[in-house]
Amino acid sequence: MVFAMVLTVAGALWCNAGTAPAAPAASSSPPLPVRYDFLAGISAELAHPGGSLPGTNDYSCRGSAAHPRPVILVHGSGGGRQTNWATLAPVLANAGYCVFAPTYGALGTVWPVSALGGLGPKPDSAWQLKEFIDRVRQATGSEQVDIVGHSLGTEIPTYWMKYLGGRGHVAHYVSLAPYWRQGPDDDDVRGETIAAFRARLGIPAPTRPACPECRPAPTDLDFNQAVRQPTPYLPGVRYTNIVTRHDEIVTPYDVGILAGPAGTSTSVTNIVVQDGCPADHSDHLSIVANPRSAALVLNALDPAHPRPVPCVPVSPVSPLLGQLTSVG
Repeated sequence: MVFAMVLTVAGALWCNAGTAPAAPAASSSPPLPVRYDFLAGISAELAHPGGSLPGTNDYSCRGSAAHPRPVILVHGSGGGRQTNWATLAPVLANAGYCVFAPTYGALGTVWPVSALGGLGPKPDSAWQLKEFIDRVRQATGSEQVDIVGHSLGTEIPTYWMKYLGGRGHVAHYVSLAPYWRQGPDDDDVRGETIAAFRARLGIPAPTRPACPECRPAPTDLDFNQAVRQPTPYLPGVRYTNIVTRHDEIVTPYDVGILAGPAGTSTSVTNIVVQDGCPADHSDHLSIVANPRSAALVLNALDPAHPRPVPCVPVSPVSPLLGQLTSVG
């Protein structure tokens, strides 16, 4: 779905790989600094190749009474645990959440390829997410987690929930730039092509241990259909979809707007960031890295304690990425 974004982020990492600044000493004392800038994630990856953002992936973190569940940040195609979440990770950590973020679906283990996630076969990515969340739940002692996903990261957790033992283990599911009513896309094609190429070369698929909590996906459905049919929503989960009219990747943008199944108690809230704020020109990337979206995510995770949602001018990121990769 976002192959052009993959190329631009990859180009930014490769072009600057030799000029990464020295990593500053991380402070364990909140509040963490927050930059409302998607490109801050690339800077973070360059400063700490293969690392984790401050305030994330601390397996000694324990939830509080106010925020008992860990929050899992699930990046999109070409993203990673640092490049996708330089804004929302510190926002959530400063709010008192235990924040965890994997990089899944990378095509190699050597940096910078290892920092480009969401590119492999989708079933493999869903299994990697399962293993990550299993580890988080075991370490924190939390039965449930909250999900905040972006783009492809809005889809992969649903597969885990439906088929890989995640059912009942999610309380709040927040989707930024989802595409619930869209058919198979280039992410599906790329993943299936990689799986077929792997098979032709005789390379075995990744091994998976026994999974008594798993259930097989319907054999007559592809990944896209298995996620969406008859609905991507599961009972007992509070869903929030946050979309932007200026999304240049998910088109039309409103394929991310989907009501809950009729006659069920499934809670679904659909939000268009421009409603009430025409100054917000968030595109597919900047929707994860601005004050308005941050407030909407915080309110989705903790609706009992709503915060003011600011209206501030937000610019698209894609043109800036194009400029970044055209120099150097």
